[in-house]
Amino acid sequence: MLRSTGTSILDSLSSVLFPADCRVCGLPLAGFTLLPVCTTCWNDLPSQTGALCACCGEAVDSEAGLARETLCRPCRTAPPDFQIAVAHGIYQGKLRSLLHLLKYDGMEPLAKRLGALLAEQVLAIPELPTDLLAVPVPLYRKKRRSRGFNQSELLARGLLAALCRRRPELHVQLASALLVRKRATESQAGLSPHGRRVNVRGAFAVPRPDAVKGRSVLLIDDIYTTGATARACSQALRRAGAASVLVATVARAQKEHAQEPEDLRWREPGTPEVPMEEDFVFWEEGRTVSTGGDAG
Repeated sequence: MLRSTGTSILDSLSSVLFPADCRVCGLPLAGFTLLPVCTTCWNDLPSQTGALCACCGEAVDSEAGLARETLCRPCRTAPPDFQIAVAHGIYQGKLRSLLHLLKYDGMEPLAKRLGALLAEQVLAIPELPTDLLAVPVPLYRKKRRSRGFNQSELLARGLLAALCRRRPELHVQLASALLVRKRATESQAGLSPHGRRVNVRGAFAVPRPDAVKGRSVLLIDDIYTTGATARACSQALRRAGAASVLVATVARAQKEHAQEPEDLRWREPGTPEVPMEEDFVFWEEGRTVSTGGDAG
């Protein structure tokens, strides 16, 4: 068993240190690198553009989006406990591939550069507090042991390092243990928006409310899909006494970009065709389709 584990570690290390091809586009890599991703792919990670909801970042109608305080329908009908959610780019293409390499292939060095990308969006938040607690969305302890790392915590460390370089006057403290996942939850992938909300309802807690009382919190995750996880975490933090919660994710699923085959989940017979709160629904060849991404 030890020999097998050692071989696996050596194989993984070798694939990172001496990659033959870019793990995103497949083109040959030149020279020694700790990141098996070519410069072209790193330079092709555009930030979001267009009119976005002033709270959650959901794309809104461009005409209505001219107003600075425009909110999407879910944020108008059921305002979240977080103040604002920002993301670097849309969850598709190369950004999606990079997050999968980090999360599922264990390429932890990617988190530093992805966190640096996210720093740009955090620094653009209006009236950003100068004193923040950085809280990664936690994994349940069994999954954390199985995976060996929490990708949200790695991204948080990359983000904080970039913030320290860019704005040394900011006081941002990493508080990985401040928020915990009380129970194992089903993977959000493949669940309906309603199922995602039910799945994480009451799943998060703050063991020491005194550590968060009156503080501003920066909640960090890899992907914002329907917002179920961000809402559940923010609710737990606010109930524990947090003064405000800001959400930062590397990627944001947008409904107009949700038609990748592996992201589709057909509605089961008998389910309503009317979009529910936070539902991403579109029509394709006369069929109603709902997204089912990787995160909440």
